[in-house]
Amino acid sequence: MAVTETPLITVSDYLAMSFDDGDREYVDGQIQENNVGELDHSAVQGAIQGYFYSRRKTLGLNAVTECRTKVSATRYRLPDVAVVLGARPRGRIIDVPPFLVVEVLSPEDRASRVEERIDDYLRFGVPWIWVIDPITGRGHVYHEGNRTPVTDGMYRTEDPLIEMNFFELLD
Repeated sequence: MAVTETPLITVSDYLAMSFDDGDREYVDGQIQENNVGELDHSAVQGAIQGYFYSRRKTLGLNAVTECRTKVSATRYRLPDVAVVLGARPRGRIIDVPPFLVVEVLSPEDRASRVEERIDDYLRFGVPWIWVIDPITGRGHVYHEGNRTPVTDGMYRTEDPLIEMNFFELLD
């Protein structure tokens, strides 16, 4: 995920842009390329989306993939999956904190970039963040300032209780 060598652009210019090969994040006036998911990343991202879609009515939530999310006045992120409680978000972007953000790691992801993205979500008020390695199923759950490792493939939230078994996703 390289920062392009372009001059600073305005938020309104960014929001008016479209890209032929996938969207980009906007960070403090710069456009940042996203790592394009490879097969493992794409399969897990789709499976997580399907998991939430099949439970949308019973859990009272909606999940969207790679939707522009305004985490601050000068930062727009593209979570792999954003889960909101209640109705599907209206408009073009998410501008209120989702209940859960899921980031599926790509081979090119650098720890510092992932941590910066997590920090943005936490400052924005996202109560639950799951970071998942699509190869091993291992990862971390972030909640209320705590970072909990997940080694058994079970990702959870509370209120509402969501329990997703990574190893059952792709069955």
